[in-house]
Amino acid sequence: QAQLVESGGGLVQAGGSLRLSCAASGSIVRINDMRWYRQVPGNQRELVATISRYGRTNYADSVKGRFAISRDYAKKMVYLQMSDLKFEDTGVYLCNADIEIPISKAEHSYWGQGTQVTVSS
Repeated sequence: QAQLVESGGGLVQAGGSLRLSCAASGSIVRINDMRWYRQVPGNQRELVATISRYGRTNYADSVKGRFAISRDYAKKMVYLQMSDLKFEDTGVYLCNADIEIPISKAEHSYWGQGTQVTVSS
């Protein structure tokens, strides 16, 4: 089994910055796509950013130019650098990764527990 653990959330004023981290651990053969989602109570979970196994990135229109996703292959980590934060960026940010596990080499989708980001206006 693999696990994902996020960190780096907190309270920040509008216009400020935060950097989220997500660490993968456990029985891992390979990590393919890694993603950050945002969850606001009463709303659907929103895909914020994706980084592929090859480093290709995609962003939601609402965060383009403000957020940057990156990964450290050796450390099995993914990051989300958030700048010029807005009140509407508030939510629980969840890390998601497609991970191949030993023996079966099957790919499974894993989720972290989430980290709260609160932007005050």
